[in-house]
Amino acid sequence: MRLFMISGPCGSGKSTMKDALTEIMDPARYACIDIDEVGFNWWDYAGTDHESKYHDDCIAEAVKRAAGRDLIFVSCTNPQDFIEKHVLPEGVDLTVFIILNPTDEAIWERLRARPAERGFTSDDKIEPHIGYNQWFRRNKGKFPLVIDNTNQTIDETAGIIRKFIESYPKM
Repeated sequence: MRLFMISGPCGSGKSTMKDALTEIMDPARYACIDIDEVGFNWWDYAGTDHESKYHDDCIAEAVKRAAGRDLIFVSCTNPQDFIEKHVLPEGVDLTVFIILNPTDEAIWERLRARPAERGFTSDDKIEPHIGYNQWFRRNKGKFPLVIDNTNQTIDETAGIIRKFIESYPKM
């Protein structure tokens, strides 16, 4: 099984891409799953001695749900943490990060437009996501696909990802 991790900061369009890819990817070959759909609550892990297990548990559940299909997993998982701290479930042969990296201005605009209950109620709540976005930009050469989706339609971005995944070499 190949694991395609779509990552980026909050506001980069990850969940939107999951929905779009679900519509255009062959469901017999690909499972598109958002970390928010797997049934684990971050707050059950936050501040504990097993915080990193949150992502392990989420990925394991997503792999289980994928049932042998290639998995397109949407999460703001930090690639550096992923490599250093996380254990992949049996059956994952390859992990490929796809990064959504719009401009910082686009992130500001998107997060400010969210409802207050999403938690982006002030600049100090948004700034860490801008910093994370900048980290991806500085490290873009480490990833096989980085997309600045600032001025692209959802369909355009989904089409780029689809083409990339479908043409990615099998193990």
